[in-house]
Amino acid sequence: MWTKTARASLRVLHHLHHCCGQAGWRSRWTDRGQRQLCRLLSSSGPPWRLLFFGSDQFAVESLKVLTDSRSSSEGVVESLEVVTLSADVPVKKFAQQNQLPLHSWPPDNVDGRFDVGVVVSFGCLLPERLIHKFPHGILNIHPSLLPRWRGPAPIFHTIMHGDTVTGVTVIQIRPHRFDVGPILNQELHRVPEKCTADELGAILATKGAHLLMDTLMTLSERMAHKREQRQTGVTFAPKLNTSMSWMVWEEQTCDQIDRLYRALGSRMPLRTLWMGKTVKLLDFVGKCHISLSDERRRPVPGSVSYQKETNTLAVCCKDGWVGFKAVLLKKRLTAADFYNGYLHQTAEGLFGPWAEKGLLSVDRTTFHSNPGSCHVHSHSRLNED
Repeated sequence: MWTKTARASLRVLHHLHHCCGQAGWRSRWTDRGQRQLCRLLSSSGPPWRLLFFGSDQFAVESLKVLTDSRSSSEGVVESLEVVTLSADVPVKKFAQQNQLPLHSWPPDNVDGRFDVGVVVSFGCLLPERLIHKFPHGILNIHPSLLPRWRGPAPIFHTIMHGDTVTGVTVIQIRPHRFDVGPILNQELHRVPEKCTADELGAILATKGAHLLMDTLMTLSERMAHKREQRQTGVTFAPKLNTSMSWMVWEEQTCDQIDRLYRALGSRMPLRTLWMGKTVKLLDFVGKCHISLSDERRRPVPGSVSYQKETNTLAVCCKDGWVGFKAVLLKKRLTAADFYNGYLHQTAEGLFGPWAEKGLLSVDRTTFHSNPGSCHVHSHSRLNED
């Protein structure tokens, strides 16, 4: 490992070369030669000069650990600067609060100034010419066991699809495509039961930050033993959009709805239709256990029943009932408010066979799954088998 004095001397030589380049040498200096010189002038090991690319709270956890490392005895980080997007994102706020030098996207004037780049939840594809400016490459922390869940929303899809095991992967970035680079480090994590996407994200953010430090401490060795991602088991985690939040009562089971709520609930409410109007379903309480007085009959998916004892709206899905404590129509309404203002009027005071169980039957009304189906069913909620 070179001494700091030697490294400083070489950086002076790089500055001289840059100045000479201004005098006319640059025309004879190829891109390949520039990259080779950068590698020569860069440190062969820690402490590293780092440029960090990030945006959201998940990225802040790694930036915190790198910031603290500058003054620690581990000697992993020599200098740290930050590239962030123009918006007022958490990474930018943290950098400003901790007096970290900030660069706007895309960064300029990075030649010869950094050894390693670190990308965490940044959202922009780095061009090849920028990647080549980092002698030891650019690392990316991805919150999944790549190649499973490549893409911008791996944590949400992990919860949504009921994965029991996930993890964090550190890869070397390659140009042109997201999340396809060779694996440098990887750690498994068992998904806690009934975990939300936010809870899992916080766990993996901390785990990812420590895995990044472990990778930086032994980067040369890990680069020498990096492995390509396997071609099998590749899945994609597209960005979240509101179409994912629409309920399909006749297709979704209680467990699937539970996972969907835990994945999306903090970002967007689940949606359905009530007499042609969008209803947002709030405060999910899980599966409801409702006994039918006539087991030969089955409710239509989307049927709504008000449970007075628990002040819950129970909705029939593919294999049972799920409950919600509130809805958002024109305004937020509790289950009781929705019953008194809408269900009671629609039901015209009719009681079904569940009245003895303390449940009000809601005839001729259901929540609809498909935004294109805005009519109200004319049949009763209960169908003969």
